[in-house]
Amino acid sequence: MNPALPAALEGERFEFDSHAGRLSTYVSGSGPPLLLIHSINAAASAAEMRPLYDHYRTTRTVFAIDLPGFGFSERSERVYSPRLMTDALHALVRRIRERRGEAPLDACALSLSCEFLARAAAEEPGAFRSLALVSPTGFSGKRSRRAPQGTTYGKPWVYRLLRGPGWGKSLFGALIRPKVIRYFLRRTWGSKLIDDRLWQYDVLAARQPGAEHAPLYFLSAALFSADIHTVYEQLTLPVWMSHGVRGDFTDYRGTAMLAGRANWRSSVFQSGALPHFEVFEQFREEYDQFLRCV
Repeated sequence: MNPALPAALEGERFEFDSHAGRLSTYVSGSGPPLLLIHSINAAASAAEMRPLYDHYRTTRTVFAIDLPGFGFSERSERVYSPRLMTDALHALVRRIRERRGEAPLDACALSLSCEFLARAAAEEPGAFRSLALVSPTGFSGKRSRRAPQGTTYGKPWVYRLLRGPGWGKSLFGALIRPKVIRYFLRRTWGSKLIDDRLWQYDVLAARQPGAEHAPLYFLSAALFSADIHTVYEQLTLPVWMSHGVRGDFTDYRGTAMLAGRANWRSSVFQSGALPHFEVFEQFREEYDQFLRCV
């Protein structure tokens, strides 16, 4: 029997139907809206944004989504793609604007989900006031990522191999053992000093029915956009990019493409890929400074 999944965050949790399926979102606080978007991995959920959610809900109305395939959102067996994830963000933004008015909102995403947020902002620029991209993907190495619109790095045969005739669940089961989840969190942190509360939630989240579906698409690279440089270059609103210097996610040579773009600014933290956990006060100060200048 799978263990029951508790709420990842405090406050209200509401669900609604959308073109991206049934979506779950946490909301708390009052004031200008702020949207938080977790990363993509085998055990992802809104819990990854907890430090920011807990802090900013004292002064803002903070929304934190569980993306399709994760947390309390729909985990059905279907195609998981950048289009699905971007459509989920569009659907939530419409809900937020219904609740909070039509003013554009600030949004902050983590890792691969930065690509989905950037695409949503490129498609609906009037919906967003600013973007914060934490440890964003798409900047490793120096190769161009300007393939035809909507192209991904996924290969159908790779997904079929991972899914297998019955071994997909076994593969996923091996990846979500508590020791393995701890191992990957340590690689993300670049340190053994991970957040144990996040690890404990990840272990539970990865054991929910249907939890393997979205991660298997992630492992097949089907969620990585091959046109992401084109998407990033389309952004004209203020963008703050930040990343750490430890762990597996430290190659940002591709940021050279941003040279001369006045709407982008960046920060580098002495941390792993989740600086908002490790160096929260420094992260908050720099994010607040960025928001004051928007």
